[in-house]
Amino acid sequence: MSEQQAEAKKAFGIRLRNVRLDARLTGRQLAAATGMRPSKISRIEHARQNPTEDDIRTWCRACSAEAQIPELIATHRQIDEMWQEHRQQLRQGIKNLSAKNRPLYERTKLMRIYTSLNIPGFLQQPMYVRAVIEAVTQFHNLPDDIDEAVQARLNRLRLLTSGPGQFAFAIEASALYVTLGDRDTMEEQFDFLISATRMGNVSLGIIPLGATRSRIWAGDNFYIFDEHTVRSDQWTGTYETSRPIEIATFLKIFSLLREQAVYGVAARAEIEMARGLLQSRETPSH
Repeated sequence: MSEQQAEAKKAFGIRLRNVRLDARLTGRQLAAATGMRPSKISRIEHARQNPTEDDIRTWCRACSAEAQIPELIATHRQIDEMWQEHRQQLRQGIKNLSAKNRPLYERTKLMRIYTSLNIPGFLQQPMYVRAVIEAVTQFHNLPDDIDEAVQARLNRLRLLTSGPGQFAFAIEASALYVTLGDRDTMEEQFDFLISATRMGNVSLGIIPLGATRSRIWAGDNFYIFDEHTVRSDQWTGTYETSRPIEIATFLKIFSLLREQAVYGVAARAEIEMARGLLQSRETPSH
């Protein structure tokens, strides 16, 4: 079990305990009302035992909290699915992982994307994609299916350039200064980012270096699919949730990040500034 899952299970146990406390029932009184043993009530509340969905329904009915049943059950179902370790996901290969994600990408009408340390996948160009996959393959000791994996990843680019969906990006300028591959790789990437700022279905915002962060700060990459799913990438895995309260929080975060970004001419200036630094580093001195 991941640390995130363990914390989620503890939080869920506390929620059930609060349902009981709001009903002004002791553990023994709830046990008597539900037919559960007092020890089971205690184990559930302290996250030492997983409740079944029937347990949750019975618990809420005994506490006159029937209205909370749907949300509690939805949360309970997500706990075991909310954290996906990269090493587990990648066992099926990068190519197959991309194919698995494609249906979600295709049915999403509005994609909101924030990245802080790399160019978002939907904007990555072929050489940049290859550099990313080569690094991932080497780090995780994956089979060498790089060519197929690159082609599978580039399907995301086709969704952006020819699909019906809308895309809103908030990218930290710091991501522009992380060099993957060689100079040609980054030049190709910068050229496409410039063109993306002019696409009708794309809102591309760059948060400048040194921007005042009075309301929100830089954080982990995340993707919001319409208003039904959020994925957030971390070093060892991906956090995923469809809980309305979590999605509302990420939507607020994204809105605040977008307010700090610049667009159009100003965004293109940020991209060219990063290009200029790359070129100056590789210009031989005389």
